Amino acid sequence: MEILRTLSGLKINTVCQQARCPNLSHCFKNKELTLMILGNTCTRNCRFCAVAKSGGSSLSIDEEEPTRIARFIKDLGINYVVVTSVTRDDIPDGGAGHFAKTLASIHAINRNIKVEVLIPDFKADASSLKTVIDADPSVVAHNLETVRRLYQGLKPDSNYEVSLRILKKIKEIKPGLITKSSLVLGLGETKSEVISAMQDLKNARCDILVLGQYLAPTLGHYPVRDFISLDTFRKYRDIGVRLGFKAVSSGPLVRSSYKANKIYKEAYSCMM
Repeated sequence: MEILRTLSGLKINTVCQQARCPNLSHCFKNKELTLMILGNTCTRNCRFCAVAKSGGSSLSIDEEEPTRIARFIKDLGINYVVVTSVTRDDIPDGGAGHFAKTLASIHAINRNIKVEVLIPDFKADASSLKTVIDADPSVVAHNLETVRRLYQGLKPDSNYEVSLRILKKIKEIKPGLITKSSLVLGLGETKSEVISAMQDLKNARCDILVLGQYLAPTLGHYPVRDFISLDTFRKYRDIGVRLGFKAVSSGPLVRSSYKANKIYKEAYSCMM
């Protein structure tokens, strides 16, 4: 695939590849990519994630990465892109400045390109969050991932309340900015726990809700506990709509950034 050769040549990572997303071929064909900045190695140890872990080893920052990403987007004629990152707890601002540089580089080639950022929690540092928001993304996403009871076992270096606080803080800084979060299902959560997490996200003023099926990347990762039925996904979508989310995407192969432009337009139209 030509796009894969281009990414490799420019040394640009995608979460699509690193996280072994089942939608990769479909999304790449339609130029719907989630670019991953700050390397391909994470400083945290989430048990369900396929992205490589640092294990305490020293990591670098590629200062030319934002320029190469902007060039790639320009060459492919992409008008909506998702930019995410590994978590970099080794950097004082968590990588917020690098997010801002990437946004600035993209906007420099075309101010009309819409950029959705999927951010880590920055350890709840408000200044880091403001740095990203001031760079003018169209959407700021931060994934809750799972229900409160399972958080510590699945995301031992993260905190459920911190993630909710991040989403609330985005709205405090810029009330009109669209926010988004995702839950991965099939990890052993109950239906009541899913609904409770959905309510927590709505209370955090989250605009877009995404629900998808967990698929273990390897036998060494956290095992799938349940396969959620299509009917249950439809019911969760209906509940999300009733709770007041501006847009809800729910289904087995749905992922945080799947058809991101479409769901952004849906949410945006509800806010106008």
